[in-house]
Parts: sequence; C-alpha cells; structure tokens
Amino acid sequence: MAEQRSRRAVLGLLGSAGVAGLAGCFGGESVSVLAAGSLGTALEDTVGPAFADESGTAVHGEYHGSAVVVRMVRDRQANPDVAISADAGLVRDRLYPDHATWDVVFGANEVGLAYNPETDLGERLADGEPWHEVLRAADDGEVAISDPELDPLGYRAVHLLALAEQQYDAPGLRETVLANAYREPTEQRLLAGVETGNRAVAVAYRNMAHDRDLPFYGLPPSLNFSDPSHAERYASVAYTTDDGYTVRGSPTLYSATVLESADNPDAGRTFVQFLLDSPGLLREAGLAVPGALPRSHGQPPQALRRYANSEASG
Repeated sequence: MAEQRSRRAVLGLLGSAGVAGLAGCFGGESVSVLAAGSLGTALEDTVGPAFADESGTAVHGEYHGSAVVVRMVRDRQANPDVAISADAGLVRDRLYPDHATWDVVFGANEVGLAYNPETDLGERLADGEPWHEVLRAADDGEVAISDPELDPLGYRAVHLLALAEQQYDAPGLRETVLANAYREPTEQRLLAGVETGNRAVAVAYRNMAHDRDLPFYGLPPSLNFSDPSHAERYASVAYTTDDGYTVRGSPTLYSATVLESADNPDAGRTFVQFLLDSPGLLREAGLAVPGALPRSHGQPPQALRRYANSEASG
C-alpha cells in the first residue's frame, strides 16, 4: 500500500560537514561527531541544538555514508569523539577492537520509496500501483539509489530488490532496476534530484523523506528492514563490496560509540547518553525508537551500564 507522508520541513543543503549552527556560538567545550548521512538533518536541526542548550557543549557534525564513516576512522582520516553508523554490524566488524570496544543502538528506521508526485513514476506510486512494477518500468536514471559501496542505504536497496524478487515472484527485478538506477555517491544529496524532478523515485529512509517534505511509499515489514521479527528473512540476501566485505540484510538500526582515540571522551559519552535519554527528539526527527531500544553491545562505560545486558556481547 502506498503511504504518503509529507510534512513541512526546512532543509538546508548540507555539505559533507556541518556544525548544527553551533560552531562559534559557544566559547567552551565541544564534541565532534562523525555520523551517517541520513542523520544529518536530525543532528543539525534537532538533537545538536537541544544538546547544546542542555549541556553548553557545541556539536561539530560531519556526515557521510556509514561505510565511509568507518573507513575514515580506520584509515585515520578523521578522529571524532563519537562515530554513528546506520548499520551496527559495520561498527562491530570494522572498528572493534582497535578503534571501539562497545556501541549502543539508539534508534531505528525503515526503507521505502521517496518520490516526486509530479513525475510519471511518482504519479503511478501515488495511485497505488505495485511499486516493483513501477520501478521495473523506469527509464535510465529515473530511479536513484545510494552507492552500495559507500553506504548501508545503498546495499539495502540491493537487498530490497533481491527480497522483492522472491516475495513477488519477479525474476530479474534486481538486475533490471539496478542496471538503470542512478547511484548517488553522497547520501545527503540522494533526494535533491527527486525534489527537482530530475529523478522520479529514490530508495530512501523514512526520515529522509520527512526531512525533505516528500511523499513516502511505505513497504511491508518483510521488505522495509524495520522489523526485527523479520531479521532471518532480511539475512537471506547479501551484497559483497568491491573490497570483499559481505553484508547480509539486517534491520536498520543506528549505533553510536565513543572512539578509543577520542580527544574528548567525556563529552562523547555525555552526547551518547543524551541520545539514549531523548527518544522524543529522535521521533520528532522522523526516526523510530522501538521499546527494545536502546541496547548495548560490548563493554560500555559505567554510565551506560544500565543497557549492558540488553544484547549479548561478542
């Protein structure tokens, strides 16, 4: 079923780096955050300002696809206090144990289709046509996905199409759609083309459509990577990156950690604690916070130990 969700939101075009409008506004402490691009607006417009108001600590944010975030830390191209990924598996597989020894899952999202209703494909989605048939019929470049080499949203688009082939008995769907899809290397620019009508549809997270005031075509839980009860089904599909990293489908969960090399670990831990204590702010920003969250993994600091037994460490 098509679900339109269009809210008035003001979104400045974020570059790869931002400061939530806070840099220079506070003469004291700051915390640096390297985060998934899909969280850019949430952190810049909602969470960051609220944290600064409460703590007096400025949030210095930089946003990229989560695979890029992890790579920047591993290659020592960046040394933030806090790293946030849209795929907890990336943190655990690629940052443990040298760069991080724990993480906390604090929010969730769902995958669906953001679209421009003034385009032919968008009109068909708004009319309730089966989404997989609409995407299969798309011309070259009408559908956009994030680059699966750089971003979990990109490989979740690939996972989605593979699952849809099975669910709708639609052989060749994945190959056909991917052959014609435009791959956007910068996640926070994914929906810019949809807004202008240069692209008709993009595989996106719900909060990204919320941020851009675009209609959102919701997918069933068996396909939208939002429901942990479907985790086994999600994991039945996989994508292998060019550097040989194989990632299986999984629920879309945001995971935060304070790096072992953080310049200001105390401020980092305070910021992570603020995320855990602010589900209302996260929901306001278009994210989901199911009852099972937050939960921790690994060996979190003492202040976060109340979540330590929520998920098996390893």
